[in-house]
Amino acid sequence: MQESQRSRIGVFDSGVGGLTVLREVHKQLPKESILYFADTARLPYGTRSAAEILQFSREILTWMTAQRVKMVIVACNTSSALALETVRQEFDFPILGLILPGARAAVKTGRRIGAIATPATVASNAYAQAILEADATVRVWQASCPEFVPLIEQNRIHDPYTRQVARQYLQPLIERNIDTLIYGCTHYPHLEPVLSSILPPSVRLVDPARYLVRAADRELELMGLKNTGRRLPTRFCTSGSPQQFASLSHQWLGFMPKGERVHLATNSSVEIPTESVDSERIFSYDD
Repeated sequence: MQESQRSRIGVFDSGVGGLTVLREVHKQLPKESILYFADTARLPYGTRSAAEILQFSREILTWMTAQRVKMVIVACNTSSALALETVRQEFDFPILGLILPGARAAVKTGRRIGAIATPATVASNAYAQAILEADATVRVWQASCPEFVPLIEQNRIHDPYTRQVARQYLQPLIERNIDTLIYGCTHYPHLEPVLSSILPPSVRLVDPARYLVRAADRELELMGLKNTGRRLPTRFCTSGSPQQFASLSHQWLGFMPKGERVHLATNSSVEIPTESVDSERIFSYDD
């Protein structure tokens, strides 16, 4: 078996949101070895500028290159929206993002589609554009949800305040009679019990992670990169506190991961502009 087949698949996110993608990788690609990186020292990504997100993605991918990964799954919608097309041209291994697989799944699910995402992802219009490119006859609305990621990372999913915030974010979409809701951030499936209790029962939920991993499976097959040997234990790394990441991750992984602290090489010469993002707008895309 070739060395490239035995190599790990890199998966990265700003924090524990990417664990929803990791769960799908473990389910659909049980023979693959995984390197998971959580950039917890710099979360949340959703209120960052495009320049910052591109810089962070480059730094993570450069580090993953040194770890000899054979593929990278960008388990972060904000990075998928703002950096994916650029970094694909800069690195020589396959890099897959969430938005296109998620958009294609959404148009097969319903006709009135709502997307909840971080402010940066909503402002990029990436989901609306991808959905309408997949089917120009559907209607799309996006809601910016700036407080969700911090609340999840603070382990406040069952806090009454979280439910209050969720109702505030979802109500404009409910008023538009959506029949489908797409998770535009990998953190959001952690909130599914809360969201499901607020949404009408007829609204179907779309998790792009499921379809992204299917695409990764096809890519590995086409490139002859599938692992046929023994799978290595998943390696967990973070830019922040390994103990804090492990403690928060335990409830979703079912075990306490042993995390490694990683110090990424940064490019301090990159000028990072400050951009304001309107987090209150509901973006509507009608025919």
